[in-house]
Amino acid sequence: MIKLGIAGVAGRMGRRIFELAQHDREFEISLALEKKGTSFIGKELGRIKISSSPDGIFLVDVFIDFTLPEATEANLDYVAKYKKAAVIGTTGLSDKQLSKLEEASRLVPIVYSPNMSVGVNILFSILPELAKRLGADYSVEIIEAHHKAKKDAPSGTAKKLAQVIANSTNKEIQIHAVRLGDIVGDHTIIFAGNSERIEIKHQAHSRDLFAFGALKAAKWVVNKPAGLYSMQDVLKE
Repeated sequence: MIKLGIAGVAGRMGRRIFELAQHDREFEISLALEKKGTSFIGKELGRIKISSSPDGIFLVDVFIDFTLPEATEANLDYVAKYKKAAVIGTTGLSDKQLSKLEEASRLVPIVYSPNMSVGVNILFSILPELAKRLGADYSVEIIEAHHKAKKDAPSGTAKKLAQVIANSTNKEIQIHAVRLGDIVGDHTIIFAGNSERIEIKHQAHSRDLFAFGALKAAKWVVNKPAGLYSMQDVLKE
């Protein structure tokens, strides 16, 4: 059984990961972590009390973090200190924080992806070839929409989509961000040429999509050697 730790367990993603992991016989939840000073600390969630101490990472086999950049940065110190595998889905990481992530991955196995869904990761794979074959006559822009409480804009997924297209075309890809209502996550890639247009759209209807992906990644990474892995590495197997 895999001993699992979850950061931001009172948040939207953390709570859903916790709920789904409870029903998965391969996991035993050993750490439910929340920010120090919040009203959730000490409260029971299932059979475990919510903690504010990242030292609890010592108890787990793999740690999942979908929080905020500053929290993830701090948690990486403990992941490296206790030599634990990790799955990081936090978006909006700065260059400095990404460097820290890479440093930690020299000591422990880490799956890092701005999006854990199967469909989006397939898009990461096929869009470069599509953009290359359409050629310079087609302009490309991305529209992404998320709920009004999402902190970063554009989304990490949109940035990654733009990056993989830019790498194959040497074009700068413009991103338009929308923050409205309770939209879980929509990404539309538009290729426009003379007299025709191709639109590829991915819609997330539930956070379960990302939570299941995170748990799949946690099962995959727990016994891997140190290194920085992507969700595409997880899906290959």
